[in-house]
Amino acid sequence: MGKKTLLQVVGLTTYFFAFARTRIVKAVDNVSFEVNIGDRLALIGESGCGKSTVAASILRVLPPSGETVSGKILFEGEDLLPKSNKEMTQVRGRKIAMILQDPMMSLDPVFTIGEQIGETLEQHTSLRGDSLIQRIKELLLAVQIPEPERRIKQWPHEMSGGMRQRIVGSIAISCEPKLLICDEATTNLDVTIQLQYLNLLKDLQKNTGVTLVFITHNLGIVAELCEYVIVMYAGKIVERAPVMDVFDSPAHPYTKALLDAAFGLQDLRKRRPIPGEPPNLANLPPGCSFNPRCMDADDRCRKEEPPEVTLAPARSAKCWYPVKA
Repeated sequence: MGKKTLLQVVGLTTYFFAFARTRIVKAVDNVSFEVNIGDRLALIGESGCGKSTVAASILRVLPPSGETVSGKILFEGEDLLPKSNKEMTQVRGRKIAMILQDPMMSLDPVFTIGEQIGETLEQHTSLRGDSLIQRIKELLLAVQIPEPERRIKQWPHEMSGGMRQRIVGSIAISCEPKLLICDEATTNLDVTIQLQYLNLLKDLQKNTGVTLVFITHNLGIVAELCEYVIVMYAGKIVERAPVMDVFDSPAHPYTKALLDAAFGLQDLRKRRPIPGEPPNLANLPPGCSFNPRCMDADDRCRKEEPPEVTLAPARSAKCWYPVKA
């Protein structure tokens, strides 16, 4: 029996508007994907490709200039887009939670650690008093924070970066959400702490069954943690596949270029940076958006947008000439 779908994003299109809506930035353009219960999915791509905007669209936390203009976001079969902000407060934190890149942006410096973890629990549960304090201590221990009795009285500035990130993680899992989105959650951690944090996320999923969506630039983390990969470029999905298929035989030229640029760092003689820069999302080139940087682009690539080609079950690439394994 196959896995049950938890999240289904259908034709998601999110734009940013500027100058009285005369300038449109196509941050996410007709993006569709599914996440099954228990999956560990990675969204990868360069900065500005639309990864974080997908997450913000799902949680309905776009800045004032952003607007989801079309599509559906089906969570447990229910579309989140028509919901009011009041209705979404019962989804955020309780059913879908998010860990952001910088814990100091998530933690309020004028409240103690215990107060900040307790706030989410008070919002979504009936825990109060001693029961609330006990749950806060359990959450701190779950993310490997020692001496929880002392930590709950401390302030964010008294914690190391790794501890703050784990505390943000404890807030995210406090109400046992079904979906946890990690947006560059390990970027500010050193390599040793990164590994500990990834192991912690694995343990959390094993113990709670939470489904993970991991947004990252770090392909090493993708290989270590994730099962499936979605590659984004210029607001679109250009490749999707099981993680080992992507690393063994990337189908889209952009995916291959990402791998060459990242893993070439281990041997500078093999490193091949991607030429050029990502396109301006307010003025995309005709045809394939990657064509100005692609060594194999031809006239067709420069004139016509490529279709999404199915290469195998659970594997596809948006390219006129995908590399077939």
